[in-house]
This record gives sequence, structure tokens and C-alpha cells, in this order.
Amino acid sequence: MKDILRKHHILKEEIVAAINRQIKMEAHSSAGYLAMAAWCDVRGYDNSADFFFKQSEEERKHQLKLFHYLCDMECDAISPIVGETQHDFGSLREVFEKALEMEVAVSDSIHEIVGDCRKYNDIATEEFMRWFVTEQIEEEYVARRAVELFDVLGEDKIALGMFEERILEIEYDGGN
Repeated sequence: MKDILRKHHILKEEIVAAINRQIKMEAHSSAGYLAMAAWCDVRGYDNSADFFFKQSEEERKHQLKLFHYLCDMECDAISPIVGETQHDFGSLREVFEKALEMEVAVSDSIHEIVGDCRKYNDIATEEFMRWFVTEQIEEEYVARRAVELFDVLGEDKIALGMFEERILEIEYDGGN
């Protein structure tokens, strides 16, 4: 009986592979945000460093959420090897532009997984992925607003100080 139940709950190979790729992407994002935090910290951008340390932790939580889902579904979750991450940036703006680029890539990847779920009629995984879709709306919004602050404030020393004062205040209000 247990084997019958397992076969019913096991995900399609393509879905498992896609989620394992997402686990790796989240791990890479977490490592990337740590590198950004270190870059900011060394240059005295303390609030930006805190922002990226928090982002790194959040990406790690996303990775684990996906990992646990595969385990719960009795599928093989693969602990990823994270490759090199970018550690050198030309400016604080470049750091935040890279963060936005990473978030857009994560959103695209999550949307592909949802598309795969629809293709294979995997309603359970699509429902699980709904949380990530909503989360990415917030992640992209915050990253985009941070980059837009540079457009508003500029990038001289006074503007960078103002940016540092505001970066931890950016929040997604859900359209309210």
C-alpha cells in the first residue's frame, strides 16, 4: 500500500529537475547577496550591508522551502554546489542593479516552473509555487525601488548618505 501512495505523490522528473535548479539558483542568490553585503560593509555602507545580509538569509530560506518540498514529496532534493559569485563592483548603484538583475532572473525561473506545472497538470506544485510568485513581486519591487532611488537622489556623497538612510525603509505595500 505504501508503494502505491508513494507513486501517487511522486512528482514528474521534469518538475523535480526544475525545482532542483531553482534550489541552486536560490543558493547562488544567497551567496551573491553575501558578496554584496561584504562589498558594502567594507566601504562603510552599513545599512546597505544589512539589507544584503537580510536578503542573503531570505534566499537561503527560499532554498530550504523548496528543498523541504521535494523531500516531503519523497523526491530527491539535491544540495547544490554554488559556483563563483561576483565580489567586485564599481559603485553602490552597480551592486543594487546586480541585485535587481538577480531578482528578475529568479522571477523568470519561478514562472517557468509554474508553466511546467501547468504543462504536466501538477496542481499541488503549482499551488506550492504560488507563494514564490507572490514573494517575487515583493522582491522585484524592493530591488527596483532601490535602483530608482539613485535616479532620484543621484550618486554624489550626500546622495549616497541619503540613500543609506532610506534603503532599510523600502517596503512593498501590496499595491495599497
